[in-house]
Amino acid sequence: MKKGVSILAIFILLISCNNDYYEPVSYDNPQISLNIPFGFPELNNSVKSNVPTKYGVELGEKLFQDKRLSADNSISCSSCHIRGNAFADNNAQAVGIENRLGLRNVPAIQNMMFLNFYNWDGNILQLENQPLVPIITHEEMGSSILEVIGKIKTDLMYRDLFRKVFGDETVTAERIYKSIAQYEYTLISANSKYDRVKRNEGEVFTENEAQGYQTFQKKCASCHSTELFTDQSFRNIGFPVNPNTNEAGRGRVTGLPGDYMSFRVPSLRNVEYTAPYGSFGQFPTLRTVLDYFDKGVLDAANLDPVFKNNGNKIPLSEQEKTNLILFMKTLSDREFAKK
Repeated sequence: MKKGVSILAIFILLISCNNDYYEPVSYDNPQISLNIPFGFPELNNSVKSNVPTKYGVELGEKLFQDKRLSADNSISCSSCHIRGNAFADNNAQAVGIENRLGLRNVPAIQNMMFLNFYNWDGNILQLENQPLVPIITHEEMGSSILEVIGKIKTDLMYRDLFRKVFGDETVTAERIYKSIAQYEYTLISANSKYDRVKRNEGEVFTENEAQGYQTFQKKCASCHSTELFTDQSFRNIGFPVNPNTNEAGRGRVTGLPGDYMSFRVPSLRNVEYTAPYGSFGQFPTLRTVLDYFDKGVLDAANLDPVFKNNGNKIPLSEQEKTNLILFMKTLSDREFAKK
């Protein structure tokens, strides 16, 4: 009888150990407390259903820096989106695997949770839908999401992070996209000299910066408005046209002639770090952009009224150009760019 009881006890113990082994581990994965800058626009609605979490952001950053997202394991998101350049780079056009040349200039990644559109032509409305684009684009990573999943699904660090974020180790396309977006949502830039002046934190504009701000408000703020320094509209401002026949700007998305060669107004935050400028890097410096505006832009049927109603130009004196650039440099967030 004692022998039977002992065997039963051992059996129960084994079952108990087995259950303990398969018991899902519960992780504390708190939401990240984001310091939303005063006066910034409302959040993109997609943020509310994909709020950044401790491990979600950690997973997203790891994916952002992983070169296995590209077909030949040579480039990651961070290869083109470099922190010191406000997550842009200094190439005129994006450079992908095997030195393939992309269609457009690499946009900065900053304050993404406040944007309503992504990419130069605004073809993406939710940041969670963006990561697939560079992964599958031939000129960028030239891969597929299935190939990416196959590469990382057995990685022990990834398995641990996916479990902490989603409750199990399964690697899916949706989980990859959501995690990268969570990381990008945390990239908030709002601590430039301009911000500290506006917050009355003891800094003041120099005389030239103040004059540049006055010129900016008079001649630039109609497009570069809000605390993002963009009104997020799409405009044809008469920049030199990309000769690539695949380019049509916003017109590629809408199919409307009125949107031909119109592009999303870029934010001027950290503009000091994101040269060259224009949809395909037409201008090497801020000075060359202002010189172009002053001399006159290309005419077009849908040229923005800011130019159309003013002889296709924004007249600027040499001193105004100098002061404008000095003001725009007050929008540089050295902490954000780790300068």
